[in-house]
Amino acid sequence: MNLRLSDVKLAFLVLAIVAGFSLKGRQAHAAESEILTVAGGCFWCVEADFERVAGVSEVVSGYTGGTTTNPTYKQVTRGGTGHYEAVQIIFDPDRVSRADLLSLFLRSVDPTDADGQFCDRGESYRTAIFVSDQAERQLAEAAIAEARAVLGQKIVTPVLAEAQFYEAEDYHQDYYKGTNRVITRFGAIAQTDAYKRYREGCGRDQRVRQLWGNQAPFVGG
Repeated sequence: MNLRLSDVKLAFLVLAIVAGFSLKGRQAHAAESEILTVAGGCFWCVEADFERVAGVSEVVSGYTGGTTTNPTYKQVTRGGTGHYEAVQIIFDPDRVSRADLLSLFLRSVDPTDADGQFCDRGESYRTAIFVSDQAERQLAEAAIAEARAVLGQKIVTPVLAEAQFYEAEDYHQDYYKGTNRVITRFGAIAQTDAYKRYREGCGRDQRVRQLWGNQAPFVGG
């Protein structure tokens, strides 16, 4: 079969157009994901909780809200940076709404505690919700108002303007399911076991259960 040069060029043009549509389709699909940034005390625990939620594709631990550029874990936990231990929850809004995630978040922490969370005290362990626009702020404020009505207590979790988010060190990501062995006061144990002992010892689930009762979504996580 004899192909003219013009036919070959046309074939390549069609392939390029199809490839372009395919790429745009993948980009559009990726753009459908949204991000909710919250601080709820130890980011290991918040990450472990929200990676169980249907519609959440990933949770990234990090630091935000402060003034120090590229902060380290030691700097943040020592204090003075203004940063919170926080997470970015990446989710599909067609499967789970931002409003539902905010409700789950407030019921997974103690939003009445202004000085930290559970056994972790200090500015980096305070709770917060970060928003990028007025619509997100309204959703966050509505979730806080609803939580206040349910608990009958003052909610101290602030709604803050979104700031630069710095990803935490690699060893903090998915810490709760890590397989490395770590040295603890119990000796060398698997990282996942160290996480479970930390969570239990810190009293996180106990306090959340006490505060929220059967509305606590992640107790026992």
